Amino acid sequence: MNLSCLRPVAERIFDETRALAFDGVGITRDSYGAGESAAASYLGKLAEAEGLAVRADRAGNLVFSLTETPSDAPVAWVGSHIDSVPRGGNYDGLAGVVAGLLCLLERKRRGSHGSLPIEVVAFRGEESAWFGKAYMGSGALLGKLSEADLLLTHRSTGESLADCMRRCGADVEAIRAQEVLVDTSRIRAYLELHIEQGPVMVARELPVAVVSAIRGNVRHNHVVCAGDAQHSGVVPRWLRRDAMFAVADLVMRLDDHWRSLLERGTDLVVTTGVVATDPAEHSISRIPGKVSFSLEARSKSSDTLEAFYQVIRAECNAIERQRGVQFEFDRRLLSEPATMDRELCAKLARACEATGAAHALLPSGAGHDASLFANAGIPSGMLFVRNANGSHNPHEAMEIGDFMLGVEALANTLERLD
Repeated sequence: MNLSCLRPVAERIFDETRALAFDGVGITRDSYGAGESAAASYLGKLAEAEGLAVRADRAGNLVFSLTETPSDAPVAWVGSHIDSVPRGGNYDGLAGVVAGLLCLLERKRRGSHGSLPIEVVAFRGEESAWFGKAYMGSGALLGKLSEADLLLTHRSTGESLADCMRRCGADVEAIRAQEVLVDTSRIRAYLELHIEQGPVMVARELPVAVVSAIRGNVRHNHVVCAGDAQHSGVVPRWLRRDAMFAVADLVMRLDDHWRSLLERGTDLVVTTGVVATDPAEHSISRIPGKVSFSLEARSKSSDTLEAFYQVIRAECNAIERQRGVQFEFDRRLLSEPATMDRELCAKLARACEATGAAHALLPSGAGHDASLFANAGIPSGMLFVRNANGSHNPHEAMEIGDFMLGVEALANTLERLD
């Protein structure tokens, strides 16, 4: 199947969505906020102009199809997210939604509905950057958002997630009750195309790849180490309760554990992405009495995540005793790892091979909506498209030629589902 005639459509969508969301540095489409809503409105109008059916689901996500699909009809879902991190790139998430729309337009062009109808879902709220919680749009559909999640606040506006979702048309009361808002039994497969967000495919010169598994994560958005603020010149080391040195001690201990586990072949990545003293108090001549930081561990193994989390807490307890500080943790957040469906992986690999492009089977270190569907028992598969300069930055550099190879492989796979 040759979709090259749709390349100009893809280029136009990427160009116009970039213009809508450019913040002067990168792309900002805040979850359940103005930037994401602008993208949703644009995509909805474009789809309607192309003769596609468009509706919003009860979580505020957009659903596209060739025609209105009966509520009990079996379908294949193609999806990804339309939000971004602050000052991010234009392809993270959006590429998957555009890929699904092109598959619909190709079927419309050929006058074919395929053996299994397609519904393309543009998810809201996949990025954790805005509320400290990932997978909000897909999680709401699957009954995975709790009351505590809905009370989380937007990093810029301070509005609750519940208020932001309600403004975007979501059924917040049903979400709060953790109702499952979609009939999962009718979804025969979930497929997602996404840019690779690391350097592997560029280094190996792979335009496309099939995703084997998705790492889960355990994280705390906000941990506080409380010590004692004193004059830097008068308190000797043995009498200090220095919060900064305590946090540095913790980070280095966790790095030692991480290195040891990697040497044993354990799949694990560990990150402290936010570290801060209070700017209203900090000074070069002041021993920090309070330091806040984030902690995150990711792995393909739930057992590894739990074991390493216990290491984190044990090391915090030891440092508290040794340095006279106290660690205070906010709510622990957990996203389970996921394994992609073997049969779908095989079909995606054959479709990649049919394009003539070099490809491989790779795990995903980043999280994706596909993990929720896989863990809900829905056969799920993912394609990666090569992308230079990583992701979650303004320099994402997916080549349109690579993208169209991925779309071709996606479309061919969808034609072979029943």
